[in-house]
Amino acid sequence: MSMSRENRAKERLVVVGGDAAGMSAASRARRLKGPDELEIIAFERGHFSSFSACGIPYWVGGDVAEREQLIARSPEEHRERGIDLRMRTEVTELDVEGGRVRSRDLESGAEAWTSYDKLVIGTGARPVRPPLPGIDAPGVHGVQTLDDGQALIDTLSRTEGRRAVVIGAGYIGVEMAEAMINRGYGVTVVNRGREPMATLDPDMGRLVHDAMEGLGIEMVNDAEVTKILTGQDGRVRAVATEDTEYPADVVILGIGVRPETTLAEAAGLPLGDHGGLLTDLAMRVRGHENIWAGGDCVEVLDLVSGRERHIALGTHANKHGQVIGSNVAGGYATFPGVVGTAVSKVCDLEIARTGLREKDAHRAGLRFESVTVEATSRAGYYPGADPMTVKMLAELRTGRLLGVQIVGGEGAGKRVDVAAVALTAGMTVEQMTSLDLGYAPPFSPVWDPILVAARQAVTAIRKSAS
Repeated sequence: MSMSRENRAKERLVVVGGDAAGMSAASRARRLKGPDELEIIAFERGHFSSFSACGIPYWVGGDVAEREQLIARSPEEHRERGIDLRMRTEVTELDVEGGRVRSRDLESGAEAWTSYDKLVIGTGARPVRPPLPGIDAPGVHGVQTLDDGQALIDTLSRTEGRRAVVIGAGYIGVEMAEAMINRGYGVTVVNRGREPMATLDPDMGRLVHDAMEGLGIEMVNDAEVTKILTGQDGRVRAVATEDTEYPADVVILGIGVRPETTLAEAAGLPLGDHGGLLTDLAMRVRGHENIWAGGDCVEVLDLVSGRERHIALGTHANKHGQVIGSNVAGGYATFPGVVGTAVSKVCDLEIARTGLREKDAHRAGLRFESVTVEATSRAGYYPGADPMTVKMLAELRTGRLLGVQIVGGEGAGKRVDVAAVALTAGMTVEQMTSLDLGYAPPFSPVWDPILVAARQAVTAIRKSAS
């Protein structure tokens, strides 16, 4: 049993989860309070701390040469900074009433209770693994952690066949499909949706579909996987749908993730409609003065729709950690919410979105107009001008910007940041037409594609009002 709080002269912070949110919180708290004031103990069940899960597809595909390049700070570096980070140690129970956590050393099996004055939950998200026959067969891989990425690379090094099936066509599915193409595999993507990238409207997703087929990827949409077929050796040999089978030497799950809140739910902490922990603006778990949570295990406020949503992104997790660390150390900081910005790529095609899709706007009860424009990334006469498609949603009557989706060549994706700022500021599309954006032929046409879309949106709204 750990020392009681009454016998400890300094406060103890316990952090559950050693990646972005948890260790950002621990690091920030340590910068603000020294070891004499605050003891910090962190638990991580994996082999790695503070790593970039977003970089795993690029590591698998060979764009990133070494696994260590994805590690922002090693356990040893955290310990040198005065954080007692205990690796390969899984927290198995939260005793909220008693102010303690139970942990198990995954190497020795030893269990212990550790008391806390303040608790940070950064348990992340878990890949969706549908309960299909054969889903746990050798050769079937999720890619959420560096351990997952290493296991996949190890499988690829042992597998003679060169056929990969990716289940799901969200960000991870699309990026992993490209990674397997880069490794010389024949790739089939089985997707239950109408088009890949369900975070886009289907008309924009179709552009991604076409690009993937241009890479040689076989796209199978509107298809539900029914089981994973295995050979006599027990390893995966095919993925089956209701209609057919797709041969596979390796299967990669890109179906998405869900908040990992098993411990929190068992402890009676409040969860939202999407299964994530609910916090206030200071990232404090609602109804609990000394418990904070951040990263992929929480739900956040969507500033456009006004609703809570679950978005698993490292950018949010690191910001949550900074806010939590400041508050744990006695300061004050808030995380106001998100607008849902994300960017990805398939080979040379850049894919970006922010704000609401059409179905999001309908679900929120908003009346809107949408416009789609074709443009180029640079002045048309300048070498390397790539085409891009911009879709913009704006609210009727008010003209408030609701969302932007961009699919195009080099220079398309990061243009979404202009729209993200406009959404955060609550700008109207008419206000956007006057934005003073940078222009030179190597970077943009005279009218930037975002501004062209805003002008079209203004026209569409005026027509609807007339």
